[in-house]
Amino acid sequence: MLKGLRVQLLGPVQLCAGDRPVPIGGPGVRGLLALLALQPNRIVALDDLIDALWDHDPPPTARTIVHGNVSQLRRVLRSAGTPEVRIDTAAPGYRLNVDPLLVDVHRARALFERAEAAPLVERASLLHEAWALWQGPELGGVPDSVRAPELADLRIAVHGARVDADLALGRHEELIAELTTIVRAEPRRERTVGQLMRALYHSGRRADALEVYREAARAASEKFGLDLGPDLRALHEHVLNDDLAPVVSAIDVSRVVPRQLPPAVPLLAGRSADLAWLDEVAPVGVITGPPGIGKSALVVSWAHGAVPRFPDGVLFAALRGFEAPVPAAEVLAQFLLGLGVPADEVPEPEGERLALYRSLTGGRRMLVVLDDARSAEQVRPLLPPGPGSVAVVTSRARLDGLTVSHGARVRSLEPLARRDSVRLIADVAGGAFEEYHSQVAGSCGDLPLALRIAGARLAAGPAWTVPEFVAELASERTRLAALDVDDAGVRAALDVSVRGLPAEVRAMFRALGAFPGPAVGPFVAAALCGVPVVEARRRLRVLAAHHLLTESAPEVFTRHDLVRLYARELAGSSSPRPAVRYYQAAADAARRRLLRIVDPLDFSFVEVPVPALSGFDDALAWFVAEWPNLLAVLEAAAAAGLHEDVWQLARVAHTYRVVRPLWDEWRRLVALGMAAAEASGDRRARFWMLISRCAMFLTFDLGADALADASAALAIAADEGSRTCAMIHLGCALNSCGRHDEAVECLTKAASAAGTDELRGQALANCAEAEKARGWYAEAIAHQLSSLEIDRRLGDDSYVVVSLNNLAESYLGLGDDGAAWKHASAAVELASLRGFLLQEAVGRLTLGRLSRRDGDLDGARLQVGLAAELHSRVSPRPPAEVLAEMVELGLPVDAARGHEG
Repeated sequence: MLKGLRVQLLGPVQLCAGDRPVPIGGPGVRGLLALLALQPNRIVALDDLIDALWDHDPPPTARTIVHGNVSQLRRVLRSAGTPEVRIDTAAPGYRLNVDPLLVDVHRARALFERAEAAPLVERASLLHEAWALWQGPELGGVPDSVRAPELADLRIAVHGARVDADLALGRHEELIAELTTIVRAEPRRERTVGQLMRALYHSGRRADALEVYREAARAASEKFGLDLGPDLRALHEHVLNDDLAPVVSAIDVSRVVPRQLPPAVPLLAGRSADLAWLDEVAPVGVITGPPGIGKSALVVSWAHGAVPRFPDGVLFAALRGFEAPVPAAEVLAQFLLGLGVPADEVPEPEGERLALYRSLTGGRRMLVVLDDARSAEQVRPLLPPGPGSVAVVTSRARLDGLTVSHGARVRSLEPLARRDSVRLIADVAGGAFEEYHSQVAGSCGDLPLALRIAGARLAAGPAWTVPEFVAELASERTRLAALDVDDAGVRAALDVSVRGLPAEVRAMFRALGAFPGPAVGPFVAAALCGVPVVEARRRLRVLAAHHLLTESAPEVFTRHDLVRLYARELAGSSSPRPAVRYYQAAADAARRRLLRIVDPLDFSFVEVPVPALSGFDDALAWFVAEWPNLLAVLEAAAAAGLHEDVWQLARVAHTYRVVRPLWDEWRRLVALGMAAAEASGDRRARFWMLISRCAMFLTFDLGADALADASAALAIAADEGSRTCAMIHLGCALNSCGRHDEAVECLTKAASAAGTDELRGQALANCAEAEKARGWYAEAIAHQLSSLEIDRRLGDDSYVVVSLNNLAESYLGLGDDGAAWKHASAAVELASLRGFLLQEAVGRLTLGRLSRRDGDLDGARLQVGLAAELHSRVSPRPPAEVLAEMVELGLPVDAARGHEG
């Protein structure tokens, strides 16, 4: 058995037994060892290993190579007979189990941190021990793609601190040769230049010290176009004036370098971009995001790695901004004690504490971490004044005021990527129950706090309780309870955020809990809370600023799934009716911009603010944006038994699907409305939902179903207008079933009985359709032109395009190809402009037939293929006439038939 096995990264990468290297293999194996040893006792994902070893361009066999190299390292470790050092397989990668102090990098860092607060002699000894660990350039003998630039930063910090300690001990002449070599090689290292000047000056070589400064200034100017820094310029002045005081040991011994950071989390998954952002931030950075997103974990973990950059210390304060905010005076006292001020010398007045804090930190390079701030006002007195210092603040709010006053950079954290969520669960759970990790991550919404709780539950629970826990997470009813851990669960974190809101904003958050849709805007929020839209917009943006909502698009606010469940708990058993009434009013206003309305439903009297829609495009855009919300509200209202509200909302929303037919969603809408109509026992409700369902069946060429609904509607029609509407639908259904003569008779009667232009225009257009199907093209054209006149007078493009298509087909039947082409082209142009996919398909089919008649088979195939593609986007199956035309032209029909059913 080999004794004293350790890992060397500060020089050629190798395993060492005492002073003797242990052969392990070539660069790939050494690179793998380095990547694992840089993160001891943590899982390193296989994908991350591959990316690092091959610089994001791996060969196809990369996984096999890594597996082989792991096996080789394991053989070496087994042969060394040191079971305390081993490589474990842990999803999604590998983990090197080792005492970090057996890895030279981590030993050097530990010695460096101990030295910062040690008395001078001990400090120098610790730093010499740390410096001796370097055996050459870091990570020697590994692939170029394996990089760890923080090791060079650590080397420079350890060396600088070691030289400072030696200077304080008066070892000036011993340092000159070493420092001269470094300054010649790296003239930009101003700290080392200053150390060499001090060593020369205190060795009686004042002229040489001034010459070192002149050479450094010349190099900075000629090579980089820069001046030397203020610290070095001030040192130069002292040397010129011959008044450079020696480093007094007593003062240096009393100097305290605070290290106030709390422990870091063991694994920080998926935050590499955020860590890189923190590396660049200065002078003030704000990490913001919702509760549980991992703000504190990120910043504390980063700060531990950044310690070498801040030789004068790190201050940390938990501000508890959303629980019991800590006064600035109390934090200043904590900071002054950390900086070495005796307790009895800490001033009482806050102003004096602030002045002393700024005096002590003004010339230092320090890091100040302020965790969980409530506001910019809480933070401003605590920011370090020195130009070399950095402050990093975490907050649930954006703290925009710091951007204005201090040029703060702000970064919002997002939930983890699913791969990183699974990796975090695997690390916390110790690899247990891997088959559940992806499902659990989804239930947690990739929120780090929830992931850590879930991982801990998986790790702690007996095997027979795990399926029960996973089921609790999967259920919206029990998910938050499953993520409760004493007072540190997700619900507790959200409680803190919501309690910190102004009362009126809390009320809106609670009201939104009753809203079932995936997104909310100012108008529906105003309706839910009974406030003006301007005030609703302000409250929504306050919630977004506190990360309880996300403004994912202009005036579109969404919620994390766990926030949604929490808000729903707060709302309790609130009725969805306010949301239903808003959507009834808004959808009714929008549908009147899309299509002429024949039913008597009118919600303009509902006293809720609705968006101003100037025309067809605005109305269509409103429906597109609000459709998921509208369906969610419908389903919530149906579950609450609001039958009358449900069928009425389904009827007004039905107009959108007439204009933009989509089988699955239209069928879902109509099914909800029909069920509510049946449950209500209201004949009028049943009539209008039968009309809606009949229109849907007609759109998708389901004639028999349409005929049954039209007949049932006619049987219960309560007045002349309803009877005419039912007769129009009945005539269309008869025509769809091939009973053209009966259809013409029914629709002629409907046109005569119509009491409004809207109904008369519909009756004439559908009568023309039936006459065209019967072969009476001249009659069809006459009726269709009359209908087109009404359509244009009413400004209804959806009916205009139908009339144009019917005219094109009738002229085609008459043999007037020129007129047919003219009307079909006009129909395609208008349908394409408005997005009427099915009517564009009808027009293109006509153009395809005309092209085939002219012998232009390529043009015919293009138009008919486009028609089939347009049908495939909205219908359960293309019409038989499209399939027949495809067969005639030799186009494949298998894909088109795949939409049937």
